[in-house]
Amino acid sequence: MEQVTWPLVAGLGGLAALDSLNPATLVAVTLILLGSRRNPVADTLGFVAGAFLTVLSVGVMVYLGADAATDGVANGLVWVRRGAFGFAAAVVLVSAIQALGPRRRRELVLPSWFNPGTAAGLGVLMTGADLPNAFPYFIAIERLVSADVGAPVALALLAAYAVIYCLPCLVLLAIGLRGGPVTRHLRRLHDRFGTEADIPASKVRAAGLAALAAGLAAVAVTA
Repeated sequence: MEQVTWPLVAGLGGLAALDSLNPATLVAVTLILLGSRRNPVADTLGFVAGAFLTVLSVGVMVYLGADAATDGVANGLVWVRRGAFGFAAAVVLVSAIQALGPRRRRELVLPSWFNPGTAAGLGVLMTGADLPNAFPYFIAIERLVSADVGAPVALALLAAYAVIYCLPCLVLLAIGLRGGPVTRHLRRLHDRFGTEADIPASKVRAAGLAALAAGLAAVAVTA
């Protein structure tokens, strides 16, 4: 078992900060802040709690599974890494194919029964659905397994990762409650991503996503 090093901690922190800049999560927080009919603070905190628990629990399961694979299978970590990048490549490729055709985006509207509990459930669903695209997340877990710091330390670092992941949402909540120009910017963000709209086909976007998928597939094959 090795000791925790500052480069490892700094690397994990950087990956978590990159992972935290998640458009879907930030738009959801904006929608809750602007659309909650009863208690926007409690509803937003419920959403953040759901996101935190999802990132932490999935991270723990993936870490423990990867750690067991490295102990029980020759070159197990290599296959865990290849599986993560291969799955990510498949998800991005599906997005590239979808970009070739037009689609209708539905308006995001909070129902009357929306409350902190259902907000937490929404946080779980949205975060869980987006995790396959969270490349920094799997890289961080791979680094933890490679570092061999031991399960207790690794789980503590995963918890810190989940906290950093949620920080932009909490900052957005604090800023949004102040009102003024910031609220107007949040309203524009909501109008840009949360309203009903026709999304046209884009060969440029599809080509970019296809190139990204090819790059991830190459990493999966050569990892």
